[in-house]
Amino acid sequence: MSNADLIARDLKVVWHPCTQMKDTEAMPPVPIRRGEGVWLEDFDGNRYIDAVSSWWVNIFGHANPAINDRIKTQLDTLEHVMLAGFSHEPAVELAERLVDLTPAGLTRAFYADNGSAAVEVALKMSFHYWRNTGHGEKTRFINMGNSYHGETLGALAVGDVDLYKKTYEPLLLKPLTARSPDCYQREPGVSWEEHSRAVFADMEALLAEHAHETCAVIVEPLLQCAGHMRMYHPVYLELLREACDRYGVHLIADEIAVGFGRTGTLFACEQAGERGISPDFMCLSKGLTAGYLPLSITMTTDDIYAAFYDDYANLNAFLHSHSYTGNPLACAAALATLDEFERRDQIAVNRQLAQHMADAVAPLAEHPNVGEVRQTGMVLAIEMVADKASGTPFDWRERRGIRVYQHALSQGALLRPLGDVIYFMPPYVITPEQIEHLGKVAAQGIERAVST
Repeated sequence: MSNADLIARDLKVVWHPCTQMKDTEAMPPVPIRRGEGVWLEDFDGNRYIDAVSSWWVNIFGHANPAINDRIKTQLDTLEHVMLAGFSHEPAVELAERLVDLTPAGLTRAFYADNGSAAVEVALKMSFHYWRNTGHGEKTRFINMGNSYHGETLGALAVGDVDLYKKTYEPLLLKPLTARSPDCYQREPGVSWEEHSRAVFADMEALLAEHAHETCAVIVEPLLQCAGHMRMYHPVYLELLREACDRYGVHLIADEIAVGFGRTGTLFACEQAGERGISPDFMCLSKGLTAGYLPLSITMTTDDIYAAFYDDYANLNAFLHSHSYTGNPLACAAALATLDEFERRDQIAVNRQLAQHMADAVAPLAEHPNVGEVRQTGMVLAIEMVADKASGTPFDWRERRGIRVYQHALSQGALLRPLGDVIYFMPPYVITPEQIEHLGKVAAQGIERAVST
């Protein structure tokens, strides 16, 4: 089979996600035959470094032998059983290990099957908690500007990226929105910490006025991924945890994209304050199974669990469910993923890889059409602008980021942009030499994109 063969079949039957399908007339989907390590290979033998981890999920490489073996072993034992009224060892072991690894106080694991579902669980569970404890007046949520939490209706509602949300606005609940602590917006000479502290005043004001009707604040710790990889200082999380405690409001940490080593620690919440913070809910997915199988978990506390523990007749149980909740194969993949972290001492390795990423793109910081090069751990973003001095962006309709993407494919790299932001979020098995190649490809692509 050739690339052309599969593309022709695909375009007759498949509707692709996050895609204007008319674009496929000029940019057809890239057919992938196999993957190995950081590489994806198409049917014509072309290879591409998966620099975006296939939408941020793949952390230990494609066709990882250890994860493959764990799933194969599980497949011969139990492929699936419902988790309502039943249990199985992979689900129990994974929950036990995550209780040990996540911030203190997160002692209960509720399974779902994708990131949006984990957010839905947290939203419903927070609302339901307040109802069960006699605070039915709490029905609202506070989010942050430029945030993204998924595309099912509840998760979409508490996001703030118009590209995804605006069309569906009539269907959505209405959150209160605090200003984003996005440090790209800071004034010249102001540090990340100073900016994040100053911006927190907006969140403080919302909580002071609306805490009586607010269930929870939901945030993406340190990094707003779909919001063009905008980043902020961990002091914001420290201030937010203290304020949520003071005002009697839950804190939901959406670590779906940033958990499992992406930000330099296993979980981003660990970087707030001297000892990290513990949210009331932590949503996990993506890297949880190293990109192998759909699985998500909402971690929460004994206090929240206790509010639902009651006689059946009182109808206080949390009845949210998915058919593939706690799937044994997915849990096996997640357990193998946690094993890989331990075997490789991956967090320490990532610090070295992150420095290689910084070095590979360092010259771009002075480029006249690069507004900022920013980095948090294993996530690096390059913001293209029309004018560096003023920060004026390019007209979004020019789609200059796509030009970088197309150049990168021709050079053996997958660099799918977010608008005019080019970013690296590679698997942790990438080598310094491969990172150096990505840096050169990005620089070439940006030069081509801004010069035409």
